[in-house]
Amino acid sequence: MVSPPVRGLDARLVVASGNGFTLDIDLAIRSGHTVALLGPNGAGKTTAVQALAGLRSLDAGRIELHGRVLDDPAGNVFVPAADRHIGVVFQDYILFPHLNVAENVSFGLRSAGVGASEAVAAARSWLDRLDIAELAERRPGDLSGGQAQRVALARALITEPAMLLLDEPLAALDVTTRARLRRTLADHLEAYEGPRLLITHDPTEAYLLADEIHLIEDGAITQVGTAEDIRLRPRTRYAADLAGSNLVTGTASAGVVESAGHRLRVGDTTIHGPVLATIHPRAISLHRNEPEGSPRNTWRTSVDRIEHYGDRVRIQTGPPMPLTAEVTPNAVDALGLHEQSSIWVSIKATEIDVTAG
Repeated sequence: MVSPPVRGLDARLVVASGNGFTLDIDLAIRSGHTVALLGPNGAGKTTAVQALAGLRSLDAGRIELHGRVLDDPAGNVFVPAADRHIGVVFQDYILFPHLNVAENVSFGLRSAGVGASEAVAAARSWLDRLDIAELAERRPGDLSGGQAQRVALARALITEPAMLLLDEPLAALDVTTRARLRRTLADHLEAYEGPRLLITHDPTEAYLLADEIHLIEDGAITQVGTAEDIRLRPRTRYAADLAGSNLVTGTASAGVVESAGHRLRVGDTTIHGPVLATIHPRAISLHRNEPEGSPRNTWRTSVDRIEHYGDRVRIQTGPPMPLTAEVTPNAVDALGLHEQSSIWVSIKATEIDVTAG
């Protein structure tokens, strides 16, 4: 009995560079799921984008998308970029300078044989969805970085590709535009049936948009899991640094963020609706007895885990809102902390950053 083709991406990428660097990673993304490839600059993310997009061939490994082999050096298979049907948004946009915005966005449809009027109408619809309809007649040279990035995003989405490959798709946008476009992108990803790979160095972006996160360091995958998995159980120093901010999703109203039945007072009283609250571990104070003073969020909890990282100690607390605090070894000794210790947490409202989600 013949097995049905794999729905989604199944890839092993091995690419050697001339400077001694080698990318060697496995990526498997089921249809309808978003994976974030998250890592620092120089970790190999760009090489992964180039290999998947067909801009460079593998030295070893294999790329299979929906059962179709796109690259397999051992089998002498290499499908060029134009025939992979992968929607790509590159960091540097790569817009055609001789075409206006509407023509850039409709290019993929026109290349697939869609008539000019139908393709342009679809392009204008996407430009409207991304709040850039007024840019339709402009040339790329007349666009800001954020505008160009939204045009590139529209061009990738319009063709309904077999896979979406998003290389830092929101990096060039200002904070307000980034939050609004992030919601638009999240809505599209929710409805998109193919596999989606988000390349990013921004943990907030990965947390909000991805179902699963792959951490990449020095060309290798060092940890795979949800944002919560990585935050609570970092396996490398980079992962521990990345987990340096507690990310809490909730709903804001009048200076209060409610998350999973727990209420946090925050300094920003103007923001309303779904938010992501960021709390740095060093902003969290630990006490043996209930702290005094009104400007703080305080609650009683317990110590779930203690992890030593040189001159820092990470304390993971339990319900009602599990968080990671960072203190010195001397503080651990002074407080007599051990796993299952009963403690009090306090956080100043002004130490909690809130971003519209």
